[in-house]
This record gives sequence, structure tokens and C-alpha cells, in this order.
Amino acid sequence: MIRLFTALELPDSVAQGLSLIQAGVPGARWQSREQLHLTLRFIGEVDGRDANAIDDALSGIDATGFMLTLKGVGEFGGKNPRALWAGVEPSPALTHLQRKIESALQRAGLPAEPRKYTPHVTLARLRNTPPGAVMDYLADHGLYASAPFAVGSFTLFSSVLSQNGSIYRQEQVYPLRGDGA
Repeated sequence: MIRLFTALELPDSVAQGLSLIQAGVPGARWQSREQLHLTLRFIGEVDGRDANAIDDALSGIDATGFMLTLKGVGEFGGKNPRALWAGVEPSPALTHLQRKIESALQRAGLPAEPRKYTPHVTLARLRNTPPGAVMDYLADHGLYASAPFAVGSFTLFSSVLSQNGSIYRQEQVYPLRGDGA
């Protein structure tokens, strides 16, 4: 069995910018450079045959590259915050790509993703973090925005859980048409 997800990799300049806002929250386990990505679709545990069908389905996606900007920060968990994230400026091209991936995975036999897609880059996992500290972080970094960057491909990753968080490995990269500009 292998645990899979699709994501956009971030350019080093964007990741470096995110690292500058990864601080100042008690109980936060900040994501390392290798863990920073923008998930398109979590797939979960599959066997080798399903992994091959997923690769075949994703290989058939035809979409154009585009520009993307990270913008703003937020949290998941409400009164019991469990994660901090950087958001994404609304992008019809990103939404289009994510829907194409979702459709391809359903055709490959995966069940539909029940949750609404919320594009984000997870910055930290939280444990026993005071909600006030999270609110302060959100207020301090609410105006965060990356420089626009080109998206010219998406990636199929495998994920192995470890004591220090997930370890991600690039399994396959799928190019998009054009130069992303």
C-alpha cells in the first residue's frame, strides 16, 4: 500500500517567503521546506494496481500552465485550532486544474472527494495552542502575499508518516501546456 496525493510544488523564493512567517506560535510544529506544497487532491492509501491506474489517469490531463499568488493566512479547527495555512488568491486556472484532477481520479475508480476544495499551503500543525495566540498570528500576518509564480506542472507525491511529520516523495511530475505565464 502507498499513500498518495497530488500537489503543486512551490518555488524556493515562495518557500523562503513563507519561512519568514513561520514563527511565534506556541505549540506549532512548523512545516519544513520539503513539506511545503499546495495540495490539489488527497488520494490516500492505494495498492500498486490502483497507483498505476491513478498515474494513467493523471497523465491524460490536458491543462494550461498559469500564474498563482499565495495570499493571506488562516486556520483550520476554529475554537480548537489544529493547523495554520497560507491561502491562495482566487485563480480560475487553479480551480480548473483541480477539477480536472478530481474528474480523472473518479474515472480511475476513486470515490469523489466529499469536502469542498480549499486551496492552501499548510504552514504548521498545532497542538494545545491557545486560540488567542492563533488569532494574534492571523492578525499579524493577514496581509501576507507571495510574488506571483508560474505553475507549469503538478506532482503526484507519496507520503510516509514519521515522528517528525510526513515525509513526501515525488512519484511523478505532470507538465502543463505553455510556460505558465
